[in-house]
Amino acid sequence: MPNLKVILLISTVLSLSMCTQNSNWRGENRDGHFKEKGLLKQWPEDGPHKVLTIEGIGLGFSSAIMANNTIYVSGMFDTLDYLSAIDLQGNVKWQLPYGRSWNGSYPETYSTPTVDGSRIYVFSGSGELVCIDARKGIIIWKVDVDKEFESPRRNWGQAESPLIVDDIVISTPCGDMTTVVAYDKKTGELAWKSESLNTDPSWTSPILYEYKDLRFILAMTAEHLVAVDPESGVFKWVYLYIKPDLVLPHDPSNPYYDAYTSGALISVLTNTPIFKDDEIYISQGYDYPSVMLKVDPSGESVTEKWFNHTLDTHHGGFVKVSGHIYGSNWINNVNGNWVCLDWETGEVQYEETWQNKGSIIYADGMLYCYEEKRGNLALVKPNPEKFDLVSSFKVEGAGAHWSHPSIFNGNLFIRHRDELMVYDVSKKSKVRQARF
Repeated sequence: MPNLKVILLISTVLSLSMCTQNSNWRGENRDGHFKEKGLLKQWPEDGPHKVLTIEGIGLGFSSAIMANNTIYVSGMFDTLDYLSAIDLQGNVKWQLPYGRSWNGSYPETYSTPTVDGSRIYVFSGSGELVCIDARKGIIIWKVDVDKEFESPRRNWGQAESPLIVDDIVISTPCGDMTTVVAYDKKTGELAWKSESLNTDPSWTSPILYEYKDLRFILAMTAEHLVAVDPESGVFKWVYLYIKPDLVLPHDPSNPYYDAYTSGALISVLTNTPIFKDDEIYISQGYDYPSVMLKVDPSGESVTEKWFNHTLDTHHGGFVKVSGHIYGSNWINNVNGNWVCLDWETGEVQYEETWQNKGSIIYADGMLYCYEEKRGNLALVKPNPEKFDLVSSFKVEGAGAHWSHPSIFNGNLFIRHRDELMVYDVSKKSKVRQARF
């Protein structure tokens, strides 16, 4: 059973102003952008002031989110995934076991909950989609998506964060029966299922694409990026991403070289796509090239605009800022550099070494880079000429630092394994003014 411990570091932890009622994986639009303002542009030498530490949230690599003046975070205890709800003073409101955990390689919770008004949607590691009452902490409905559609076994379990579009919630089980499915968000009844591409699932989370009069769901399989009509589940177009003609030339020193040249391509798609207007960017690690796609004005097809062999992001995501793409690349499973690309051309603006590869988000004019090996966290200016490091500090804790940061109400949330740490990064904090 959970044994949650909250360490209060100040008398009033977080701002009591109303937080948005809806919260998503990697920000409102799932693009790594958090719409916070008034944040610090430089941190003290030992890092921003830590206002809260929450221990015992369960093992996991998912991110914390905030809505309804409540912090929500998922985590694994023994064989079950739990969702914890914590108020802004650090009091535990409820903890709910909601599904069976993933029990294979790296058995920790991956799915970040999605809040839609008074309801929360989250996946268990075994592929159960669950709708939870955000106030009472009780299950409203549950569907075993992977079992219902005989989804192929994922090496690291279900990692999607559910996407809400209008009155439906989206999942991508793949397999022989379907590719993308939609459920009524209120009842859990099946709304539609797409045709099958007869492929395995990925570990990405879908997004809603909107540009001019075009509107569709972007979801990824182990090989494809697909655009799906949210009304009917009909494919608008299918793009085959993982294919042999994208992987040349290759460096024989790459440990995956033989697999690529023999046609046994490495497919570990974990990064949510990003888009701007009629262009969509996708990337995976393992020396596989990233690609910029251009959507036809009809919305019925895409073409390849450019490829890039430098920014092959492993699983830390990437962000677009002022015409450039920022993220980290894959050198091997435990090393990588930080990279900036020109959005228009795919040209490399820089590739620089800082600690190690990791996850990246953006807020109020600054990049937040969280390297995965030792837990170093950097505040970086988005500068296409160099990795413009302003401040950094180390998040303590053994094991991989794979969870993506999040920012709500002037506070930076860092989840590491079974702990959640909250840092005050607001310029207007009364605590900060008193301390400094």
